[in-house]
Amino acid sequence: MKILITGGAGFIGSNFIRYILKTHPDHRVVNLDALTYAGNLENLRAVAEAEGGGPRARYQFVKGDIREVKLVDRIVADGVEAIINFAAESHVDRSIDNAGIFIETNVLGTQVLLDAALRHQVQRYVQISTDEVYGSLGPTGKFTESTPIAPNSPYSASKAGADLLVRSYYETFKLPALITRCSNNYGPYQFPEKLIPLFITNALSDQHLPLYGDGLNVRDWIHVEDHCAAIDCVLHRGTPGEVYNIGGNCEKTNREITRIILQELDKPESLIRFVKDRPGHDRRYAIDSTKIMRELGWAQNYNFQTGMQETVTWYSHNREWWTRVKSGEYRDFYQRWYGNR
Repeated sequence: MKILITGGAGFIGSNFIRYILKTHPDHRVVNLDALTYAGNLENLRAVAEAEGGGPRARYQFVKGDIREVKLVDRIVADGVEAIINFAAESHVDRSIDNAGIFIETNVLGTQVLLDAALRHQVQRYVQISTDEVYGSLGPTGKFTESTPIAPNSPYSASKAGADLLVRSYYETFKLPALITRCSNNYGPYQFPEKLIPLFITNALSDQHLPLYGDGLNVRDWIHVEDHCAAIDCVLHRGTPGEVYNIGGNCEKTNREITRIILQELDKPESLIRFVKDRPGHDRRYAIDSTKIMRELGWAQNYNFQTGMQETVTWYSHNREWWTRVKSGEYRDFYQRWYGNR
């Protein structure tokens, strides 16, 4: 199978590319990424070096935006059998500051991909969404696939809009499209603006850990490799037109996460700094994964304690990677590796 993976230089996308090439030796991947601030090709350095980037390689990279109609059409026309859309502006704080780019990339970009998939009769289209489209939960219960969409930030609203477009292309055109909605991911190669990598790297540098509000917002955490395995199940065995929730069954407050990180690194709690809460900050998320477990046979491999220990260890041992990200030097890899090709 030849798969177009958009946003493959990001955290989840790059982990999925490594996962799919390792798990399915007969699959080929085209990675289309605009290399905005969170796109880091160093995440895929080993893959690029192993495959060499030639026309027969199992992995190829194309720098470009999913909003570029002609580029997307050319790629899909060249034998693409499946599209997995990871490409998205994804940081809530940034969406509050500037919602426009979130609408353009997350909604209009999705439309471009759907149109190309329809024109070239792609066999599978998988939209990678988020549990944030459901809004905020009360103190009990979990999100199911039938929970009404009620986004509370410009980011989650843009992802909800994309989901509705995907649904409409299935209902109107019978495009074999599927949607996944996952809880918060953690693991290696996550851009250090998100909670866990930000707090790990700040703690390693003895810098303050800025904790929003009272720190009691609850999230459901899943290791990125378990998420990748779930997407693999949906790609190969999911039913077109369906939504699949993917969760870690691991609810933690942000304050708990912060203390776990400090304990793992033997750092003092005096590094915590409570800061003003952001607008529209959802209080609690929790995902019910019963459907994907029952229908597709997916199961988690990581428990949170082991996964977090491995994650903290990874960032501790890969200081050069996150230092380059925080300094902006990670952008140099593209020019070094692809600039003369």
